[in-house]
Amino acid sequence: MSAGSVSPTATPTPAAARFVPKRPDMLRILLATTFIVIAAEAIGPVTVPIGPGGVTLQPLVWALIAGALYGVCGLVSPGNMTLSVQAQVTAAKLLQPVLLLFITRLGLLVGGSIPKVLQAGWALVFQEFGHFLGTMVFGLPLALLLGIKREAIGATFSIGREPSLAIIGERFGMNSPEGRGVLAEYLTGAIFGAIFIALFAGLLTDTGWFSPYALAMGSGVGSGSMMAAASGAIVARMPPSMADDIAVFAAASNLITTTIGTYFTVLISLPCTIWAYRVLEPLLGRRAARRTSKVRDADVVHDDGRQLSFLWVLVCWIFIGCLALIGNRIGHGAAVTASTMLGMAIIVAISAAGLGLYRLAGGRIPAVLWCSIVAMLVTMPGSPGAATVAAMTAPINFLSLVTPILALAGLSVAKDIPAFRRLGWRIVIVSFCANAGTFLGATLIAQLLMHKPA
Repeated sequence: MSAGSVSPTATPTPAAARFVPKRPDMLRILLATTFIVIAAEAIGPVTVPIGPGGVTLQPLVWALIAGALYGVCGLVSPGNMTLSVQAQVTAAKLLQPVLLLFITRLGLLVGGSIPKVLQAGWALVFQEFGHFLGTMVFGLPLALLLGIKREAIGATFSIGREPSLAIIGERFGMNSPEGRGVLAEYLTGAIFGAIFIALFAGLLTDTGWFSPYALAMGSGVGSGSMMAAASGAIVARMPPSMADDIAVFAAASNLITTTIGTYFTVLISLPCTIWAYRVLEPLLGRRAARRTSKVRDADVVHDDGRQLSFLWVLVCWIFIGCLALIGNRIGHGAAVTASTMLGMAIIVAISAAGLGLYRLAGGRIPAVLWCSIVAMLVTMPGSPGAATVAAMTAPINFLSLVTPILALAGLSVAKDIPAFRRLGWRIVIVSFCANAGTFLGATLIAQLLMHKPA
């Protein structure tokens, strides 16, 4: 396969051989994930003063970092208490189906929020094209000029939040170049994203080129922490009387990006980025080949393409669900009750239904879309039992699901350190450019379509 080609989906057909994890590896992974999540939620959010406000680092960041450090221990000093490379591959395989729980939780929000989305207006809908194409327009050419190959697809088709991990994980596999690219984007965004976007939003606000309402809409990049950082920087530079309006527009934009953003990413952003890579890589990438190092095949831990059986997937879902409820209690004060346990069971059941539909359809439509659609239909206004399902799942903060998921992501990342080392500072620069692109792209479109509120 040439450097400029894109591999087909790494997800096997339902008839393909299934992966059976080793029990010692599974035990270490589950124990490590449990300890990391409890510790991360106990630490809680930590606010770092930056400029006029501050940047809040959520428990999910601590879980990601702790998982990565524990994985590194297995490479530096292998032993019975550490994770081998094969165990880290297993963690990556667990990560892909577990992400469906998050997609389902997000889909439950979509159904109940449909009236709000319809009230937001066409301007908010159209500016989403800026969010989901701006990353590619601004980030991909730079990535290719810096000599990054297929990792550029994962790093620039979106800002690399949780749904993007699920989409790339299903389409290519997390052990693919695209998977390493989106995970590198996630790592960079999780650690530096809020700080960077706050500084960038403040800089654009100070220029006076854009309406504060357009800037507010640009703040809704699909990440709560990044939205808060960007909108806070805008508010700090505006009269106090405008603060509420800016917050409303930022929240409305972020709602749309978070809810229907999965569909934009799957149907528009990723296909456009793949196409643009095929066109631009021969022109830009090969000019940079002599000036930059490539990720060598020896640096890559290859995936055999096998996926977990449905039984193992169900075991992982139940484990992550229980761990999320514990984290929800520690981090958000929500008691573990029969109602919340039933709510988590509903999330698992919808995920199972989505995965089942995906396999019945022969893998032609991504499982993330099936799970999202089923969840959305369950909580749509007028659906039987919609209010009951919404009430049972509402206490389960979606960040409580993200923390164990990112702990798994951290446990799987150490095996790719040689590949990340070769990407080095370049992936950080590309990530900053992609984040700037999504903010600026949406702001430009909003500036053209948005009118000052009455």
